[in-house]
Amino acid sequence: MDRRMFYGAKPEIFANAKWLRANMTQSEKLLWSHLKENKLGVRFKPQHPIDIFIADFYCHELKLVIEIDGEIHEKQKEYDAGRTSELQHYDIEVMRFTNAEVMQSIDKVLEQIKIRIDKRRLMDSAL
Repeated sequence: MDRRMFYGAKPEIFANAKWLRANMTQSEKLLWSHLKENKLGVRFKPQHPIDIFIADFYCHELKLVIEIDGEIHEKQKEYDAGRTSELQHYDIEVMRFTNAEVMQSIDKVLEQIKIRIDKRRLMDSAL
């Protein structure tokens, strides 16, 4: 197993991630149906352990996390901002969408993700 793509995540984080994969929300299931099998040209993994966090979706190649924020996130904006900041220490970019955005405007969400994928690829090729 390539430990670099998990950034030192501990076994309990892997166990939690496994449970979350088996119990995805409706919005996570919908987005996953469009991300799986490299449908956007890159590999995303659902409920992926990164350090002490579990990213909803993670593309290791581009160091890109996609988070879907449910109602609970309205009450934990400060925690989410801190979490994003921690992930940025690993040069990981975080995109956030609400459940409503995913459920009501999946095409717009996918277009934004595609644009970000293209930008990350350009950044990688410039290095």
